[in-house]
Amino acid sequence: MTRLLAMAGYVYQSAAAIILIFAISHLLPAADYTNFSLALASSQLLCVLMFEWLQLAGLRFLAAARENDTARLRWSLFAAGLSSAAVLVVVGSCASLASALPRGIIALGLGISVLQGLTDLYFLSVRLSDRLGIASSLLALRATALLAGAVAGGVISGTAEATLLGIATGHALGLLAGLAAYRTPMERTSFQTMLADWKDFSRYGMLAAGASVIHLSVPVLLRVIVIGRLGATGAGAGFSIALDLLQRPFWVLNAAIHTVSYPEVVNDFENGSSAQSAQSARRMFEFMICTTLVLLGGLIGFIPDAARILVPQASLDGFLETAPTVAAFYFLHTHLQATIAVVPHLEKLATRLVVVAAGQLALVVCFALVATSLGVSPRGAVGCAAAATLATILVALGPTLRFEAFPRWPLVMQAFLAAILIGSLGAMPTEPATWLAGKIVLAAIATAIIGWRGDFLMLARRG
Repeated sequence: MTRLLAMAGYVYQSAAAIILIFAISHLLPAADYTNFSLALASSQLLCVLMFEWLQLAGLRFLAAARENDTARLRWSLFAAGLSSAAVLVVVGSCASLASALPRGIIALGLGISVLQGLTDLYFLSVRLSDRLGIASSLLALRATALLAGAVAGGVISGTAEATLLGIATGHALGLLAGLAAYRTPMERTSFQTMLADWKDFSRYGMLAAGASVIHLSVPVLLRVIVIGRLGATGAGAGFSIALDLLQRPFWVLNAAIHTVSYPEVVNDFENGSSAQSAQSARRMFEFMICTTLVLLGGLIGFIPDAARILVPQASLDGFLETAPTVAAFYFLHTHLQATIAVVPHLEKLATRLVVVAAGQLALVVCFALVATSLGVSPRGAVGCAAAATLATILVALGPTLRFEAFPRWPLVMQAFLAAILIGSLGAMPTEPATWLAGKIVLAAIATAIIGWRGDFLMLARRG
């Protein structure tokens, strides 16, 4: 039941993020929204750059640590997190001198990066203290605070700066709530022991985080390339809304599955038999592939209906033109970054992760630049980026195939057919309201069938 509630919490977090994007796109003018979107995407990139190595190292080492080592590792982890925050503030402040963005937006972006990084690190430690329910509740609470803070800033001031201040406040409230809800046990250790832990963290974590930074750079650079052609126009804002909106469901669903399943996969890999390890990895792969396929179908089928109600009229055409292709790109991007990377993470093949990420970045940038220089539409440019990502996936499959954690392909095909069915609902009318209700019921039935066939609901009940 705890796992089921955790998944529900992540669904709520995704819904709150989607509502936030729609709300801010209405509250801010197109030019302000473009600056807000760029600043927020940059802060996410900085957060990954400075804190992702600790997230990955903490997840990989704490999940398999013996009970008498966990408190020491947490101390080393948080000490490294505070050091990373200090470095980010100093280096980011110096680098901001060369930026064209207003100083206030830059300062808020840096603050968001620090607060998000430290909060995510603390929530991870709560999860790995066998407090999955508390961790998922804290994530949902933070999502609510982020939504309320951003909307309040947009309503009161209507500027990018005020909206970013609201987001920073939401992260701060989430961190305070986490500290109040559960204090993770820590054991102060000597400086030499802490340095030894940092060495272990960095040997794996920094390279793995470098791969995450490169992967995160892909949509950022894709945005820069396309917006460079469109400019701060309604079409540009529509494309930015599509990039901001459609990455969230995939990212949150992937994070939920990793939170629920990955610690068990790590533990079985370190302490179980090879057959047990392959079996737990196979279940995780099935969970990720099938749920994201159904999610892709749902986005294609229902986002246009929601967009006509929620997206500003000036940005609607740009959004509707690119949204389906952006959703397909993020589907592939998520699986390259998450599913294909599971086995290299287990085997600590961090260098391979960096090479794969760099290959994707190079291909996507080249394809997108060529497409835009030839006058291809934004939808075509994103399609080229999706094709480049698919090519990278095919090249990077080696370790996953050798691990032999093959999902049940009949189940994957059933999920694929369900995704086609749900996606095709977008061609059906939504008026009168009974048509929309019928579409929702049909999509829910198809989703429930895949969940039952995959035993995903039983997986949740095991927790």
